[in-house]
Amino acid sequence: MTWINSLLSNLDYGTITFLMMLESTVIPVPSELVVSPAAYHAAGGNLNIFLVILFATIGADLGASINYIAGYYLGRPIIYKFANSHLGHLCLLNQEKVEKSEKYFYDHGMFATITGRLLPGIRHLISIPAGLSKMNYWKFLLYTTIGAGVWNCILAALGWYLYSVVPEDKLAESIHQYGEYIKWGLIVIVVAVAVFFTAKYFYNKSKANK
Repeated sequence: MTWINSLLSNLDYGTITFLMMLESTVIPVPSELVVSPAAYHAAGGNLNIFLVILFATIGADLGASINYIAGYYLGRPIIYKFANSHLGHLCLLNQEKVEKSEKYFYDHGMFATITGRLLPGIRHLISIPAGLSKMNYWKFLLYTTIGAGVWNCILAALGWYLYSVVPEDKLAESIHQYGEYIKWGLIVIVVAVAVFFTAKYFYNKSKANK
């Protein structure tokens, strides 16, 4: 997608919003190659770091809302049909990925729309089961904003840090390298939080039954 590459090389607040909207639907636009480079340029004085995070989060909310509406009004059969279609495959989508996001949502409840935004493979799809389950839209939007905001802050911090340690021609390579560390760190944190709250739930339940 050369037009996306062109946008990535000319980042401003409008393109940040647009690309992050695409990333939060089913278009394969890596958010780390949008927010981190934008933050890198912000560190150089070309953009404002707070506006980078703001517009990235607005874009994520817009894209997530599109997925939510699709799930809410189209329903599971049509979503699965699209995921299994040639166009769905071009978007790196399949039914298994949608089912994985559904399982995560139903296992972790509404707060999955927060934690799911931090997990690779689920981040851009977690809005679909929220729509399928008819989750209240304003709660969905609040949780999505929190999750997307946290993720964008992490990516922005990475880009800001890299400005002082790597030249621009090495930026994409460094983002990929550090991105792997961030990905596994977030997975560990999310799993640990899930285990803590699950254990707390069963502890309180057993205590109440005594």
